[in-house]
Amino acid sequence: MNAPTNRAYLDGNVLAGPLSEVFAVDVTAAERRCARCGDRGAFAQLRVHADGPGLVACCPNCEVLVLRLVRTPDGLVLDLGGTGCITLPVDG
Repeated sequence: MNAPTNRAYLDGNVLAGPLSEVFAVDVTAAERRCARCGDRGAFAQLRVHADGPGLVACCPNCEVLVLRLVRTPDGLVLDLGGTGCITLPVDG
C-alpha cells in the first residue's frame, strides 16, 4: 500500500532513538534498498510519518511502506516488511 504523498513527513533521523532500543548500531546510517523500486540510500533519507500511533517510514522515491514502529504496553513492535535490504556498517 502506498502512503499518501501529500502528508507532512520527517526525515529518517527521527528513527535513531526508537531504533536504538532494538539495534546496537545506528540504523539511520545503514544503507537501505527498497524492495519495490530498488532505490538505495541511507535509512536517514526515509520519509517518516509521525501523525499516527507510531512511526511509519516510506521510501523517498516510490512512497512504499518500509517500516512501522509502534510502542505498545507489551513492548516495541517493529515491522520491517517493506525493507528490501539493510546493510549495517561494522567496525573491522
